[in-house]
Amino acid sequence: MRRIKFEELFFAQLRLGLIKMTRHRFSKGQVFDKVGALFNNFYSNYLPFELTGAQKRVLKDIRKDAGSGRQMNRLLQGDVGSGKTIVALMMMLMAADNGFQSVMMAPTEILARQHYNSITELLKDMPVYVKLLTGSSKTKQRREVLQAAEDGSLTILIGTHAVIEEKVIFKNLGLAVVDEQHKFGVAQRALLWKKNTIPPHILVMTATPIPRTLALTAYGDLDYSVMDELPPGRQPITTIHRYESARPQVMDFIKEEVGKGRQAYIIYPLIEESSKQDYENLMKGYEEVQSFFPEPKFWVSMVHGRMTAAQKETNMQRFVNRDTQIMVSTTVIEVGVNVPNASVMVIESAEKFGLSQLHQLRGRVGRGADKSFCILLTGPKISKDAMERLKIMVATNDGFKIAEKDLEIRGPGDIEGTKQSGLLNFKLANIVQDKIILEAAREAAEKILTDDPDLIVAENLCLKNYLQQQKGKTAWSKIS
Repeated sequence: MRRIKFEELFFAQLRLGLIKMTRHRFSKGQVFDKVGALFNNFYSNYLPFELTGAQKRVLKDIRKDAGSGRQMNRLLQGDVGSGKTIVALMMMLMAADNGFQSVMMAPTEILARQHYNSITELLKDMPVYVKLLTGSSKTKQRREVLQAAEDGSLTILIGTHAVIEEKVIFKNLGLAVVDEQHKFGVAQRALLWKKNTIPPHILVMTATPIPRTLALTAYGDLDYSVMDELPPGRQPITTIHRYESARPQVMDFIKEEVGKGRQAYIIYPLIEESSKQDYENLMKGYEEVQSFFPEPKFWVSMVHGRMTAAQKETNMQRFVNRDTQIMVSTTVIEVGVNVPNASVMVIESAEKFGLSQLHQLRGRVGRGADKSFCILLTGPKISKDAMERLKIMVATNDGFKIAEKDLEIRGPGDIEGTKQSGLLNFKLANIVQDKIILEAAREAAEKILTDDPDLIVAENLCLKNYLQQQKGKTAWSKIS
């Protein structure tokens, strides 16, 4: 069994290794050879805080790639709040210093707008022209953006996948940043390559950490950087699990924190937007919270999926501006909301959430300098798997450890992006249980490719022949 598993994993690693080596040896890329005025000016005068060691290390990796004359294809992983956007922005400034345009692609309009707002805010005193393009951009705006991209006056374009449409023509695109929250397909990434005669550098960012085993298999063709430090001044979040019976104590704790001038989230699960039951639970919860926190001493806002966009925005703004101290919400807030003053996150019926969702929700607090807390409330009866999930959440704040555990509990079949890619259709090998064999197979494959990159030595010819025979069976060549 071990021998057969090793062989499966070995050939997969050999194939990925060949794809990567070919790219490193033969792909041409734009050359960013200087660090110029924009980058240095931003670094010296406009950086909101000192870069972490991890951010500096990643910038160094990226600069090395971009100056090498080969096309960069890098996956940048950082946990919730590790400061990926700043790294991407500094890279885009470096592209501009070298006379290139950049594009940043986000999965949803909300996120694209948020990137746009934070980047224009950071660059407001600098001579950099930034525009936003989404599906709902008006025709007039769209015309202006397309014109500016084509004549080269536009430095940075941020948007949803509207930016890869054929109509969008760049004068000189040098860098594409993909915020891969929803796993852009390979085909969509490939469209970015065609936006210039020499393809632009590609930086893929992801906030849901990918376990190392998966990174070696499903993303083995990308170079790989990890940001594993939080910005200075952030304290780790304390997470505790409480049963329903302790609700009065939890509410008293929130009162104390609000008394100190902090704010709190109370999150309810919403499995189906349309489900009457879930909606009623939320309403009941809201009334309960209001009875614990009577007006006018406390103010509570609520956000849920049945509201119009404008209502959501108003209620969110009231919370951001501290007009309300408590936000009762469904999971609509898990992506990209930033309220540094919020220090308590209560998650109701926490047993109904998956691990990565719990981790993303927890990442909404702990963004300021105050000590933050995450309280997982559950009913008295919980399944074994759910108990396991809660234990991990209480034990660690590290998104990478959580992702590894998640992979163990759910198995590789369920993980996003692997099903459709068919990369993990091994007959016997299982990347979770056979982690050690995978590492061994990877080392063996790397050693062979280092000594003999073209597989021409007599003893490696049988490997080459085998790979060529297999070639017709899987569409590996199409994976960028």
